[in-house]
Amino acid sequence: MTPTNEDGVEPPHIVVLDGGFSTQLSCHVGHVIDGDPLWSARFLHTHPNEVVNTHLDFLRAGANFIITNTYQASVEGFVEHLDLTPEQGYELITRAVELAKQARTLYLEEYENYIQHDHVPLVVGSVGPYGAHLHDGSEYDGSYADTTSAQTMREWHRPRIQALIEAGVDLLALETIPCQEEAEMLCDLLREFPNMKAWLSFSCKDNQSIAHGESFQKVAKKCWESNSDQLVAVGVNCCAPSFVTSLLKGINDDRPHDPIPLIVYPNSGEKYNPQIGWIDRDKCEPVEVFIQEWLDLGVRYVGGCCRTYAADVSRIRNQVHCWRDRWRFQHKFTSNTQNNN
Repeated sequence: MTPTNEDGVEPPHIVVLDGGFSTQLSCHVGHVIDGDPLWSARFLHTHPNEVVNTHLDFLRAGANFIITNTYQASVEGFVEHLDLTPEQGYELITRAVELAKQARTLYLEEYENYIQHDHVPLVVGSVGPYGAHLHDGSEYDGSYADTTSAQTMREWHRPRIQALIEAGVDLLALETIPCQEEAEMLCDLLREFPNMKAWLSFSCKDNQSIAHGESFQKVAKKCWESNSDQLVAVGVNCCAPSFVTSLLKGINDDRPHDPIPLIVYPNSGEKYNPQIGWIDRDKCEPVEVFIQEWLDLGVRYVGGCCRTYAADVSRIRNQVHCWRDRWRFQHKFTSNTQNNN
């Protein structure tokens, strides 16, 4: 999971993530997903086979990591919207991990002659923000942090994280976090599970600030330094691709020998209109056109979020291969030049 030393002969190790789960799931189900108070997590209960097939799509597209369908999953949410008991709600979160593992097993059986033992895909447990379960839009601006204590958020997050870990995820994705208070709390909560590692990714409203308004770079650095033993990367997800370069540029300038590993998995750049759905796709550049630029900035984990499909993951993976080839050529050219001198 840790990027390789860039002074080595081989280029840095790049991890390809999956894409937008609900987006790809829509290819398998004929039901409305966007706007549901449980979002795609409802389908853990109603369409488990389609959940497995969605994970399989991303694995076949070349994802090294698949992220569980638990972004908007919580015990309270399942009790309220699926009429489950708290125990059943907890079990449904663990079921999400089992479905991802089932997809991985099917994939490994399908490609057993082509996959090396040390290249087995990892299952990552999605831990979305507290605001997502409120279903009031506050997850998009982090405004719930102004009225909700860190302790309240901590008590809400703990059982879902515990369920994911008990079910055997390889890693946690603390993702789409819109506010500093919740991010710092999650980094601290992670210490209750000392054998688990995670990445932390923020939602951002522009090319400088996370959704609640704090400076992305300041918050990201503070969180990294607070628990670098357990964090494998920090970065951004589900923001417009056009924001990413400005958000990340210079973040490691003051730590050239110990750079923070960076993670990026943006949305397509489309905007979501609650009345009519996603709009402006024709105005967006494809995510893959940005990939090599981000890798040059030190991104080592890259994929897609909302409105990115398995086909987009394939194109992202192709760009990663192109970047690695370019890195090798440049490294070889530099080495030859130095030797000739």
